[in-house]
Amino acid sequence: MSPTRVLVLNSGSSSVKYQLLDMRDGSRLAAGLVERIGEETSRLRHTPLGTGGGTREWSRTIADHEAALKAVAEELAKDGLGLDSPELAAIGHRVVHGGQSFTEPTVIDDAVLAEIERLIPVAPLHNPANLTGIRTAQALRPDLPQVAVFDTAFHTTMPESAARYAIDVKTADEHRIRRYGFHGTSHAYVSRATAELLGKAPEEVNVIVLHLGNGASASAVRGGRCVDTSMGLTPLEGLVMGTRSGDMDPAVIFHLMRVGGMSTDEIDTLLNKKSGLIGLCGDNDMREIRRRIDEGDEEAQLAFDIYIHRLKKYIGAYYAVLGRVDAVAFTAGVGENASPVREAALAGLQELGLAVDSELNAVRSDEPRLISPAQARVAVAVVPTDEELEIATQTYALVGQ
Repeated sequence: MSPTRVLVLNSGSSSVKYQLLDMRDGSRLAAGLVERIGEETSRLRHTPLGTGGGTREWSRTIADHEAALKAVAEELAKDGLGLDSPELAAIGHRVVHGGQSFTEPTVIDDAVLAEIERLIPVAPLHNPANLTGIRTAQALRPDLPQVAVFDTAFHTTMPESAARYAIDVKTADEHRIRRYGFHGTSHAYVSRATAELLGKAPEEVNVIVLHLGNGASASAVRGGRCVDTSMGLTPLEGLVMGTRSGDMDPAVIFHLMRVGGMSTDEIDTLLNKKSGLIGLCGDNDMREIRRRIDEGDEEAQLAFDIYIHRLKKYIGAYYAVLGRVDAVAFTAGVGENASPVREAALAGLQELGLAVDSELNAVRSDEPRLISPAQARVAVAVVPTDEELEIATQTYALVGQ
């Protein structure tokens, strides 16, 4: 029998998330996280999901990603799920930026590695870590197919009218400046799952997907293809996020340099790490912000109102882009769990056929579900995202036959 397991790796600058899945039924055999790589108190948390065993957790110094993946392999081996298993078909890697070069999952070879490296200037925080994870996995299993699944790939179907910035074309092309979009693996999964929830094929459905976590993005998906998305050259553009500003006048940067005397690195830190919700009220956890609002905190209320105002603008904009909307889908940590956000985002949009049923909206569930009134013209859905399953599915479809 052909091997059916796929190991999914998400390598960050100081962490490695992983899941092992059996593609016969999409079941998870194990999952875990190595964090604080390179620090004295590195930590590994491993859960064997297919054996009934409990979570194992320990702390020690893990010097680099090679040591981290070796530690992961050791934990998997304890459960009979080691990387040397003949049942392992491939390793699927999340790669944040594929530029215009990669529009679909790709088997990794030297040319692919070189192109991912060439894209580092437009993804300096993510692509280097992704490359390290890939090279380490290749060293551990050089005989095994390794597949890159790109966050940007789903958005490469955007028309040039949506992907281009209105700046000098020669300058833009020379420096690869355009709107790439991110969270594409999530948007692909959720848009397809929403169509399934409606009992339709993805090609029949127009969906606005709202991926709302600490990072947040919206997409307009027409017939299964992305036609617009809120993030741009980098994940900074678009919605108000946990620590990122989202949309703003670019001249703010020049003002901070000329009048505030700030360096480019200081402004980069300000906009990416000290803005958004945390910049507005000191908290980037929506649960804490809602608790403060319930206690009458005006600063938290204003931060929430700004967050919702931007979100509502994008919903309206993407309604206009699509022309016909069959569903709005909320996903990711905030989108799946914060019912006040869902209610506020659609409040006052009844003329567009958008509304939530308060009782359905209050239900907590891990299952995809509708929260709109039964006769609503546009379905409103909560669809838990599953990026690991999407990466595994795309990986196995490429190499598992």
